[in-house]
Amino acid sequence: MRLTKFFTLFLLCLLAHQGLQAQTHYEAQISVGGKAGATLSKVNFNPSVPQTLLPGFMAGATFRYIEERHFGLIGELNVEQRGWKEKFEGYDYQYQRTLTYVQLPVMTHVYFGGNHFHGYFNAGPEVGFMIASGTKSNFDYEHFETIEGFPSENRSTSQFAMKINNRFDYGISAGVGIEWFKDRRHSFTLEGRFYYGLNDVFSNHKTDVFSGSSSMSIMVTMGYYYRLK
Repeated sequence: MRLTKFFTLFLLCLLAHQGLQAQTHYEAQISVGGKAGATLSKVNFNPSVPQTLLPGFMAGATFRYIEERHFGLIGELNVEQRGWKEKFEGYDYQYQRTLTYVQLPVMTHVYFGGNHFHGYFNAGPEVGFMIASGTKSNFDYEHFETIEGFPSENRSTSQFAMKINNRFDYGISAGVGIEWFKDRRHSFTLEGRFYYGLNDVFSNHKTDVFSGSSSMSIMVTMGYYYRLK
């Protein structure tokens, strides 16, 4: 399973590299910009943990290089909130853990359309590093066993106070969007993107509680590009 994940990541890197090396007579375009938006995330625990999607935010800087018609390469440097929010059916308890990452996606950019509007598809590998984590709860999650009637049966509880083991993350991002060109220099984007993590937040050895704890997030962002060339 791990070999399959690394092979998929390698193929995406190779595709991005080939796009950068493509030689055509098309005039290259270089653009820089920024983006910001909202996120919805969860952690894929194994064994599972009842969850709802955790809302958060993301913002960052973007660089785009288009070497040939309909094809280019995008690099970003973003700050994104991920994590998970637990679900307690029939109870008023609340618990959520927010994990803040600095992330660097490098993606192929495939676009189509006319002079004023483009539709596009982005996909590629992403690496990230956790710079902060925070927990919000309406109960004492470090001593929940002292709470009378707390619903601890038939659910994992170790994650409440478990220490983060892996701050480094990597995975695959893919998204679709539209771009409106105000003029030759200025354009605005609206994009929806999905991220699937390939590394686990917590230790996943045979003796550990969780054999899997990878991140997953959905992002909706608005962006701006300024064309330099």
